[in-house]
Amino acid sequence: LGLWVFIFIGHFTRSTPTGLRLILDIFPTVAVYLAAVMYNFLVNLLLYQIVPRRYQQNYLIVLGAGLIHGDQISNIQAARINRAIQFAYHQQEKGQPLPKFIMSGGQGLNEKISEAAAMAAYAIKRGVPKELILLEDQSRNTEQNMEFSQIVAYNDYGNDNFKACFFTSNYHVFRSAIYAKRAGLDANGIGSYTRPYYLPNAVLREFAGMFVMNRLRHFTVIALIVAGYIALAICKLLNVF
Repeated sequence: LGLWVFIFIGHFTRSTPTGLRLILDIFPTVAVYLAAVMYNFLVNLLLYQIVPRRYQQNYLIVLGAGLIHGDQISNIQAARINRAIQFAYHQQEKGQPLPKFIMSGGQGLNEKISEAAAMAAYAIKRGVPKELILLEDQSRNTEQNMEFSQIVAYNDYGNDNFKACFFTSNYHVFRSAIYAKRAGLDANGIGSYTRPYYLPNAVLREFAGMFVMNRLRHFTVIALIVAGYIALAICKLLNVF
């Protein structure tokens, strides 16, 4: 807030040199760029929530999350599993066979068991037959979730002609879809419900994650903005125009 007040006062004070005003303009210009990037992210995040569901899946990949007390799934993780179970039985109601579940998540440093094992135990308690559950318990992040789950599906199916979709929290589904594409996994995502009070923080973290994924592009644009304004300020200082 102090910086923005300084920019506002400095920009509109007649005694402020033009060159300094140009330097101060760097900050709002970068802010406008970041706002445009955020807007683009939010639009894509919202649009991805309405991707058509195709109830012809062979595998439902459920992405892991951190365990509580080292061996208990969180409410967020339970919501992902419940959404996958709901999808599976809805597919069965449409005359299609029940898909298999791939529980995807490795074992963290502070976890007693793998996330995949904890998720499988929860799904079995919810009535999912044990023979329909496959474990992917080596992944450490979302990108590995996609990469390793694809291998599990391939080994089980026998080739890469299987159909799959993945399940995660609604705020996480768009970024996960990008990781799936990078891993060569042809799968769309379905998001589970997230409590409204948690969404702002979660969406901001997702935006930060997307920004880091494309950091070279964004930092290049920001560097060009800064360089452009500095060049203009130098030209003003030298009375070039």
